[in-house]
Amino acid sequence: MYITIHFVASDGHGGRQTRGMLRIVEVDSADDPRLADYTRLTDAGLRTHLEAERGLFIAEGTKVITRAVASGYPVRSMLLGRSRLGDLEALGSAEADAPVYVVPDDVAERLTGYRVHRGALASLARRPLPSVADLIERAGRIVVLEDLVDHANVGAIFRCAAALGVDAVVLSPRCADPLYRRSVKVSMGAVFAIPYARMSDWFNGPAELRSAGFRVLALTPDDGATPIKQALGDAAGRVALAFGTEGDGLSARWLHEADQAVRIPMNPAARAAGVDSLNVVAAAAIACQLLTDERLQA
Repeated sequence: MYITIHFVASDGHGGRQTRGMLRIVEVDSADDPRLADYTRLTDAGLRTHLEAERGLFIAEGTKVITRAVASGYPVRSMLLGRSRLGDLEALGSAEADAPVYVVPDDVAERLTGYRVHRGALASLARRPLPSVADLIERAGRIVVLEDLVDHANVGAIFRCAAALGVDAVVLSPRCADPLYRRSVKVSMGAVFAIPYARMSDWFNGPAELRSAGFRVLALTPDDGATPIKQALGDAAGRVALAFGTEGDGLSARWLHEADQAVRIPMNPAARAAGVDSLNVVAAAAIACQLLTDERLQA
C-alpha cells in the first residue's frame, strides 16, 4: 500500500509551505526484494561487497539522514519500524522523493540483524570521490589515515577533523570506509561535512604531498620524536598530519619519508606507570586541535 504524506510548515508570513514529501510503503516480509539494501547490516564482509557493488551506503537516525541529504547524497529508499512512525515528520524535512518502507519491528530486526532502535534507516547513493590532487589543491591542513580498520575509529576521527576545522582527509587504500554504517553513525554525519579521497600510490604518498607543498608530520609515541606543538610552531604553510593503525602505528615507509616524526608528550608519572601513548582517536583530537589552533582563535 502506498501513502503519500506532505509535511507543511509556516512560511513566516502567516502562510504555509510544503516542507517535504514521503511515499509510505507498507511491507510485511523481510524477504521482499525491495528491502535488499538493508540485508544483514551487521555482516561487515557482506556489506563491504554489496555496498560497493550497488554504489550505496546506509545512514541511521533522522539527524544523520537529513545531514546526508543536505550534503547532496541522493536517497534510494528509507526503512522505518512501525513503532517509530513518530519519526516521519522529521524525515519529511529531508525532502527526499523516495519510498519509505514501513515494516513491523520484528521484520526490521530479522532483516538487518539487529534491533533498530535509533529510528529510520536510509539507503543513499554514493558519489564519486575526487582525486587526491583535486582534494588538496586548496587545502592547508589535512589529516592522513593509514590502514585504520576500525570503522568506529575512522568515524570518530572524521568528527574530530570536521569539528576542529581540518580541510580534508586522505585515506590509504586499505583504510576503513568512512561511509560504512558504523562510521557514519559514530561521526554523527561529520563524514558528510569534510571532503576525503583515497590515495592509490601509497608508497609514494609522502612525496606526492610534499610536491603539493605540504610538510608531512608523522605521529608516533617514540620518545625521540619532536613534541607536536613545537613541530607545528615551526611548520609554516601547509601541513599534513599522518596517523597509523590502532596497534602498530604508521608504517616504516611513512615514518622514514615524513618530514618529521612528532609525538604527544605523556605525563612523566603516567609514563612511569606504563602509559606511553593515547588511542588513535584521542591522539587525533589533540593533534587536530593543535593543527588548527590559529583558525580556532581567529
